[in-house]
Amino acid sequence: MTPEFTKAVAGVFLQGLQAEFPVTSKVLAAVPDQNQDYRPDAKSKTAMELAWHLASVDIWFIDCIVGHSFHLAQREMPADAKTGADLAAWYDKEIAAAVPRIEAMTPEQLATPLDFYGMYNMPAAMYLQFMNNHMIHHRGQLSTYLRAMGGKCPSIYGGSADEPMGA
Repeated sequence: MTPEFTKAVAGVFLQGLQAEFPVTSKVLAAVPDQNQDYRPDAKSKTAMELAWHLASVDIWFIDCIVGHSFHLAQREMPADAKTGADLAAWYDKEIAAAVPRIEAMTPEQLATPLDFYGMYNMPAAMYLQFMNNHMIHHRGQLSTYLRAMGGKCPSIYGGSADEPMGA
């Protein structure tokens, strides 16, 4: 892929991500305060652990893409993120700061191949789609927790029983 083509692809992927970020924020905010330790199985993450993974890995992906290096780094959940709503506010702030860093990347930077732990070696821009897939996967997991833990499932790609279309 030429750098110019890669920049265009990154623009398309980023436009899609910008439509997904607010939906992710809604799902994070929907985690009920009283049942954050809910897990559907002993092997599963708790709701807040899964919510933190979802939120923090989006930022991690952007950091790694911009920094041209995928590295294992465990970020601690902010001490003031006590609820899903708090986590959603953190996520909104971090995403708003991170997106311009992707937008500022040059075509050459976006076309630079990045190794992903020996499994993939793709141009940096392609990891935006990988990030999107990861986000949607874990957001789907978290959304299935919500009703079982006494919460409401927000609309995601259309109405839900808890948030119908046009409501």
